[in-house]
Amino acid sequence: MNRIAAFASRLAPTGKPWTPSGSEPAREEARTLSAKLSALLLTSLLSLNVFAAPAQLKVEAHLNPSEGAMVGGLVELQLDVLTDTWFTSAAALPDLQLDGALVMPPNGQAQHLNQTIDGQSFNGLRYSYLITPNVARSFDIPALTVRATLGQATEEISAQSQPLSFSAAQPPGFAPGETPLVASGLRLKQIITNSATPLKVGDSITRELTLQADGALAMALPIPTFSDVDGLSRYAKTPQVTALDDGRGNILGGQRVDSASYRIDSAGTYTLPAILVKWWDSAAKQIRSAEVPAVSFEAAANNAYKPVFSLAEDLRQLQQNHLHFSSRWLLWLALAVGLAVGVYLLRPVAVRPHQRWLAHKRAKQLAWQHSPAFAWQQIAPQLQARPAQLTALYLWLRRSRLGLKLTGAGPRLQGLLRGLYGRQSAADQTLVQLRQSLSTLQSQVARQQAKPAPALRPLNPVHEKDFT
Repeated sequence: MNRIAAFASRLAPTGKPWTPSGSEPAREEARTLSAKLSALLLTSLLSLNVFAAPAQLKVEAHLNPSEGAMVGGLVELQLDVLTDTWFTSAAALPDLQLDGALVMPPNGQAQHLNQTIDGQSFNGLRYSYLITPNVARSFDIPALTVRATLGQATEEISAQSQPLSFSAAQPPGFAPGETPLVASGLRLKQIITNSATPLKVGDSITRELTLQADGALAMALPIPTFSDVDGLSRYAKTPQVTALDDGRGNILGGQRVDSASYRIDSAGTYTLPAILVKWWDSAAKQIRSAEVPAVSFEAAANNAYKPVFSLAEDLRQLQQNHLHFSSRWLLWLALAVGLAVGVYLLRPVAVRPHQRWLAHKRAKQLAWQHSPAFAWQQIAPQLQARPAQLTALYLWLRRSRLGLKLTGAGPRLQGLLRGLYGRQSAADQTLVQLRQSLSTLQSQVARQQAKPAPALRPLNPVHEKDFT
């Protein structure tokens, strides 16, 4: 820093800013000093960046309230995620599950924080886990690991909160095992809607209950009891469970809307009993109750009404719920089952003869393909082909047990073959004559086969070759 001050004094020795007026050597000296000063400042900034402390991530957990939790009440776990730099993306929060308690994770809303820890400034966000104990016992909250990517950090870092614990007690006035409703305020109201005025048989009446509780989770609100009434058919509807908030995402309580419709099956006077909700006032520390009054109404007869569905009539037709089947249908059913079982059992017996017939057919076809007659059928097409072939002819001679000895096929065939392979070959004329002489050739070979075989073996036996 002393060197920076010396450079500055040299640039402006009189306390006035430097101007480009003056001699050229003075301006050159000023430019040189300015370049040195810029280099020194850049070096100082780089040195500060190198020796700067790494980014820090701190996670702190708090319970609100820290003591006096009640079964059915609400305990808020506040998780503060702090850093001395800034967040480049949203922090990754862990899941929290507690046995015997209902836990609602943060809904994405958070409170901005600015704190000073050990003389160092930190900023961050406060997330809230809402916990409702369902049993009277102690609960241990493990250390929660939060991951985040911070400014001036090359990779994602993580930090853990300290483990916490709390105990939940059963509110006075509730039996052991009973899940009470704990709230700072409660409102219960009902709406009655008639399908017609006046009510008659076949009409319906709908009873809707709306329960709102401050400082309680909507999922923890009790289910009201809609009693059955003789002469009325009750049909419950799907409840609507929603959270109450302040419009900025902060949950203030819960709301539950239940509805049931009663259809009038017979004329008379009816009363829907009152519904009572017992709850614990966490603000006044005492038990309270909310009640909606009973509903009474009359229904007149309706001769034009015919019930779409009558359970009593169906039971009477079924003779007290005993089913009877026609003997004819039972016989047909037994016959169909027996036929299916017979087909399944006799299938191997029917398959074996079919397999033997297929094997015999394949063997017969294979024997035909290796017979002289099959080879004889191929001779004419091969002689008519271009170029002509004699493969089938030699194969026929081979299968006719004449081998390749052309002398056994008669002088006619020998003369034709000399016309094909002799020195003075006339192939086209010879092939025409050969095709015309096929029947004669076949009869000659048949006569040759009828002659008895010579007693002596040939002097120069020729090894025959099958052209298949």
